[in-house]
Amino acid sequence: MFLKNRHPLLSFLFLFFTVFSMQAADIWVATNGNDANEGTKASPLATVHMALRKARELRRLKDASVKGGIHIIIKDGTYYFDEPLFVRPEDSGTADSPTTIEADANAKPIFNGGIEIKNWKKTTTSINGLKKGTVWVADAPEIAGELINYRQLWVNDVKAVRAKSTAGTTMERILSWDKETETCWIPFKDKSIKFEPGMEMFIVQWWAIANLRIKNIEVKKDSARLSFEKPESRVQSEHPWPAPWISKNNGNSAFFLNNGLSMLNEAGEWYLDRKNRKIYYIPRAGENMASAKVTVPVLENLIQIKGTIDSPVHDVKFKGISFQYSNWLRPSQQGHVPLQAGMYLLDAYKLKTPGTPNQASLENQAWVGRPRAAVEVNFANNTIFESCSFEHLSSTGLDLHKGTNNNKVQGNLFKDIGGNGINLGVFSEEAFEAHLPLQVKDDREVCSNELIADNLITNVANEDWGCLGIAAGFVKNLTIEHNEISDVAYSGISMGWGWTHTENVMRNNKILANKIHHYAKHLHDVAGIYTLSSQPDSRIEENYIDKVYNSPYAHDPFLWLYLYTDEGSQGFTIKNNWIPIQKILKNNNGPKGNIWQDNNQFVSNSVKENSGIRAPFANLKKEVVVDEAWGLQEMPKSVAIELIGKNFDIEKIKSTIKGFRIVGEELYQWENHLVIYGLMNQPERTKRKLALAFPALEIKIYENPIYDFQNLERCKDSKPASEWENIVLTANLVADEKMQKEYVDYHTTQFEKWPEIAKGFCNADFQQLQVFKNGRQLMLVISIPKGESLDKLNPKTTENNPRVDEWNAIMKKYQTGIEDAKQGETWIFLKNIK
Repeated sequence: MFLKNRHPLLSFLFLFFTVFSMQAADIWVATNGNDANEGTKASPLATVHMALRKARELRRLKDASVKGGIHIIIKDGTYYFDEPLFVRPEDSGTADSPTTIEADANAKPIFNGGIEIKNWKKTTTSINGLKKGTVWVADAPEIAGELINYRQLWVNDVKAVRAKSTAGTTMERILSWDKETETCWIPFKDKSIKFEPGMEMFIVQWWAIANLRIKNIEVKKDSARLSFEKPESRVQSEHPWPAPWISKNNGNSAFFLNNGLSMLNEAGEWYLDRKNRKIYYIPRAGENMASAKVTVPVLENLIQIKGTIDSPVHDVKFKGISFQYSNWLRPSQQGHVPLQAGMYLLDAYKLKTPGTPNQASLENQAWVGRPRAAVEVNFANNTIFESCSFEHLSSTGLDLHKGTNNNKVQGNLFKDIGGNGINLGVFSEEAFEAHLPLQVKDDREVCSNELIADNLITNVANEDWGCLGIAAGFVKNLTIEHNEISDVAYSGISMGWGWTHTENVMRNNKILANKIHHYAKHLHDVAGIYTLSSQPDSRIEENYIDKVYNSPYAHDPFLWLYLYTDEGSQGFTIKNNWIPIQKILKNNNGPKGNIWQDNNQFVSNSVKENSGIRAPFANLKKEVVVDEAWGLQEMPKSVAIELIGKNFDIEKIKSTIKGFRIVGEELYQWENHLVIYGLMNQPERTKRKLALAFPALEIKIYENPIYDFQNLERCKDSKPASEWENIVLTANLVADEKMQKEYVDYHTTQFEKWPEIAKGFCNADFQQLQVFKNGRQLMLVISIPKGESLDKLNPKTTENNPRVDEWNAIMKKYQTGIEDAKQGETWIFLKNIK
């Protein structure tokens, strides 16, 4: 006490150095910094790599300044990476002392894995018959004398198009595929296209695409036979799913050729001439190449967070950082033939004798690899990505791969991404057959307890069309909630892997309150939310899914869905999801099944209102991408198709119409009349298919009802039932054209002139009442809540409502029985065929 009073200066100096030491936990980085600097705000470092090293040293030396955490603060500007940032176990913080890499206040720092190409000049010669100067050229960048390779190029942050054989968004269709010779025949009328080493074929295959390096093009008249480089040549021809498609009904697989100078002919196209070390580009309108920022990716990976199972990275946070311009070269080196969700096939083939120990009927085997990601996380816990952006990336954006637990991804932007926006969990190790259920000896290997929330994922899967907004493999205790996903080439969210009902590591996964719209832009066999395999205690609830793009390339134009539980799916509760119609698919689900409840347009409007991104991240919504020029799927409408004849083969009829994906499809029969009723697209196409299969039958279509009562529209404060039963009746109008017109006029004006009729239907709790007309014949469909009886409900239409009786009396004079009806019998009830 005496000494302390004797030396106040020592106390002051102690306090000064303590404060200074505490401030030293803030490490600053700036584009005008120097890695020899101290790392203070006034003397910042130049790279985040050096800043992380300094942070590592503070922790190694147990510096007192780290008690409140380490903040690596990045000033505004673009930071070009020469190598990925490697975050190690030694960089870990603690719950009380995390390591945070964050943007300075009001700054938007960019971690850039690319390089800018400058000194563009107009070409002095004509290329491909274009006017001189149309094409611009620059020297292709090199590193250590080696040409940098890349598959993407951005001009002013807008992706350009690799020179290709078709104009705009059009594609051609293959002629045939020969698996034995591993060759493909294509139409080849444009003889200006010349084979060049490095040319590729981009081909659509059901729910995936493939990038195939072309070995040779053999031209014969207006066709050409393509052969391909190995290993993709063998894999492409041997693997059964998804494969090239040949179909007279829907068209063969769509394709284009790309990466050849002879195909450079449209504004926005580019080509890398590796032989002459030049890069060519045709500017779009408004682009000034003298001042344009032209960027190509170099690094495949910008950030690696990688620990071990016993020494994971933990308590590291990224906030406000933009990760941009990652590369992905595997398709250029080995081709790219995916199985699903961008996971590419290392090997795959059909089994001569089906059956494996896990699945008795399995007829194929496959082993997959995993694409690179801009940010890769392995064996890391309690890390956070908040308010960051992932943009202009060639493959996956963020990948929480293996051994990741209790991490949070919240309030981030994922935009302009070639592959999946976010990957989670293992999708089979390379040595692990893709259809096997994953079991582990150590649960720490499994991606678990992750939170993916309030992110905007938009314009993704724009290179590998078979990718998704969010793709989760073998995961558990995962929560995906309140994200918005739009402008996706394939599906919005997929959850699960393995195609198996066998229980595995997956369980207790949740997909909640997400907003998914404008998906399925290029492929089919798609859904807003898609699942695979057994996942006990998992939930899909209160998601809002709407607006599906219409792909001009799809093999099956009807196979688009809102909810899709695919092979082996079981253990899910799927309820209270807002979808415009019940266009769902339950495909070969597991024996323990799933619980489906209230998935339709009648769920509470709060589901719509509460879905998607919440505060304080709602400002992300201004970045949503929707391609307004791209068409949407036409919503299926109520249609009845009547078959008239004898000896109906019911199973053959069901098989014939199966591919048309009729929503709520039901069959009804009375004597020689059979009616197919449901929501469908292109009923004329369905009729043609039936006519080919049953040439002896008369076939009639009933569409565009002359009267359409909908409970939701006409009944105040009514909540429609979640499940309906339909009653189908038929009758004729009298053979008097004037009276037929009067009948139609009555129904056209009924809601205005006879409102009591609709009121009666509301009283009876009719969900729907539709009247169709084909010639004289009427088809009446009355929909009532499932489990109710028409005999019980119908009298309620007239209770305290005498005008209904008056209406019915008037209608009787217009109606008569169809041919073969009994004397005095007007309306015929058709029996539902289960």
